[in-house]
Amino acid sequence: MRSSSAKMLQIFGGLVLLVASASASANPYKRNVAYHSPFEAQPHLGFDLDTIDTRTARTERLFKRQTVDASPFNDEHYVLYGGADFTTAPFIWSGGVNFTHNVASGDPFSSSVLLWTRAAPVTGTAHPDQSVPICVSFSVWDNEALTGEPVDSGDAFTSWDVDFTVKVEASGLTPDTWYWYWFADCTNASTTSPLGRTRTFASPNTPAAQVNGGVPLKLAVFSCSNFPFGFFNAYRVARENVSADAFVHLGDYMYENKDSSTGHAIGRILSDRELATITDYRTRLALYRTDSALVSAHASAPWITVWDDHEVANNGWKAGTSDSNDSVATGGCAFSPSLTCFTDRKNAAVRAYHEWMPIRQVAADDKLRIWRNFRIGKLLDLTMLDTRNYDRDVTDDGWNRALVATLADQPQRSIMGLNQEQWFFDRLTKSKQRGAVWRIVGQQVVFSSLLMGTSFNLDAWDGYKQNRQRILEHIHDNAIDNVVILAGDSHANWVSDLSFPNDTTTYNFATGEGALGVEFAGTAVTSSSSFGSNIAPAAANVKSAALLAANPELQWSEGSFRGFFVLSVGADSLNATYYAMNNIRIESADGFASANFTVLPGENRLHRPVAGGTVAAGVLQNATST
Repeated sequence: MRSSSAKMLQIFGGLVLLVASASASANPYKRNVAYHSPFEAQPHLGFDLDTIDTRTARTERLFKRQTVDASPFNDEHYVLYGGADFTTAPFIWSGGVNFTHNVASGDPFSSSVLLWTRAAPVTGTAHPDQSVPICVSFSVWDNEALTGEPVDSGDAFTSWDVDFTVKVEASGLTPDTWYWYWFADCTNASTTSPLGRTRTFASPNTPAAQVNGGVPLKLAVFSCSNFPFGFFNAYRVARENVSADAFVHLGDYMYENKDSSTGHAIGRILSDRELATITDYRTRLALYRTDSALVSAHASAPWITVWDDHEVANNGWKAGTSDSNDSVATGGCAFSPSLTCFTDRKNAAVRAYHEWMPIRQVAADDKLRIWRNFRIGKLLDLTMLDTRNYDRDVTDDGWNRALVATLADQPQRSIMGLNQEQWFFDRLTKSKQRGAVWRIVGQQVVFSSLLMGTSFNLDAWDGYKQNRQRILEHIHDNAIDNVVILAGDSHANWVSDLSFPNDTTTYNFATGEGALGVEFAGTAVTSSSSFGSNIAPAAANVKSAALLAANPELQWSEGSFRGFFVLSVGADSLNATYYAMNNIRIESADGFASANFTVLPGENRLHRPVAGGTVAAGVLQNATST
């Protein structure tokens, strides 16, 4: 039998230790010898158990006051990558909620749309542990005054597992309709998020001329927003001056780079290491979502997004990036002090992206698949591809450029993976079969063949020639009209007729006859021009003129201004208007329309004269800028 006052001798590493009996005190921590000093003569090496016990009791009392019964609430959160299941949670947090990053919406269908917010515990209160979720309610109205009953409402739970982000699917909505929404603390309805606006798209069978009430649908298209390089004024112009119906982001929504002096003068400072861990990526996304133009753009209309490479890391492909892979021997894990190798880094980036972006999970068992399709009446199919992370063969990461050059024309080489490729062919064919007027393809890198001086960009489609050839052959052989390919990534503006590379027999670059479609490639929101950092318009135009001379399919080139473009999609025409920002070093909506292009159904080329024969920036084939 053990006496309550007995002490036991324990031999540990050749030392005699005195260990207090388990029942020597009411303090429960004294039962755990891990808290004790390993040496009797040096008690200061142990923990102050009375202080710990007092602190715990105080926390438990606070914690109990800040939880309530969860049974009245029904968790309807959209399933997130790595999220918890709260269906049997006995309590929810009631210690106060802070909607830290406003609201957002995305991936609209004809009767539903995703709504997003971030609901974190109020600063200064004890945080709930992983088993105690935060509950927020959501409400959706069909009018900005929020009169009448909500058309949809519910509750959603979140926790630290998903960085306190919340995604719900508002459903039962009317097609082709604008809505207003907000979130609120389930335990205190007076605590609400800011009000957001979103919309649904027309149902797939709506006649093209009736989509969006017969008014052209405006899609504002962006890429490459790099925080320290400037303010995201392009989003502000799209919201305030263009009144976009939806925002389409082609990737590089954020960058993984570590801090440099680039943004210090304007107060846009990054962390001091390159992103590697889940905390790194979450923190960077949270930082980007402090830009006021981005915040307001997310709250004003739904977004449709795909990633490029920098949402993970530079020049990514399926097994690595320019500075990371899974080999410790080659230094592929040494890019960060965390020593995180590529696979873990990619998983962390993908998880954070799904948490922070209002994007649907396409396949429950494949978190990496974000290629998906939107049928917007009989007006258009918007097909979003992933040419970076899904199943991309090795790309040009600098050190292997000579190798990749020998692979560029290999027949089995793919920038998108064979599964996605076959799916894409099927989408194009079914879009034609269902009678959609336009087939708009959102993807990352420049599709057209583009000779730059004496070389090609092997990190774009020029490094995957046979994959591009198969797509062009599918379009040609199946007589698929009205294909419009979008691209970002290059930090410059390019507008081209689509044709088979070096085809001087079928394609006439002067008239556009024989083209298979059109490509609109946009410049960056803020990232530096690929023509040269801070290059002036006149110097950029010299380079544009040389590019036009070397690439007859290329009809317009502009490399100085940062900005975006807007597609106005109607049944009788498609217009692309490019916008240039005058200054991104201050917050403003100071921009201008730099060029406007028209595509008519059935022509499969840029309508002539291209851009009406004049542009406000850049250089046209057979024309000069004003």
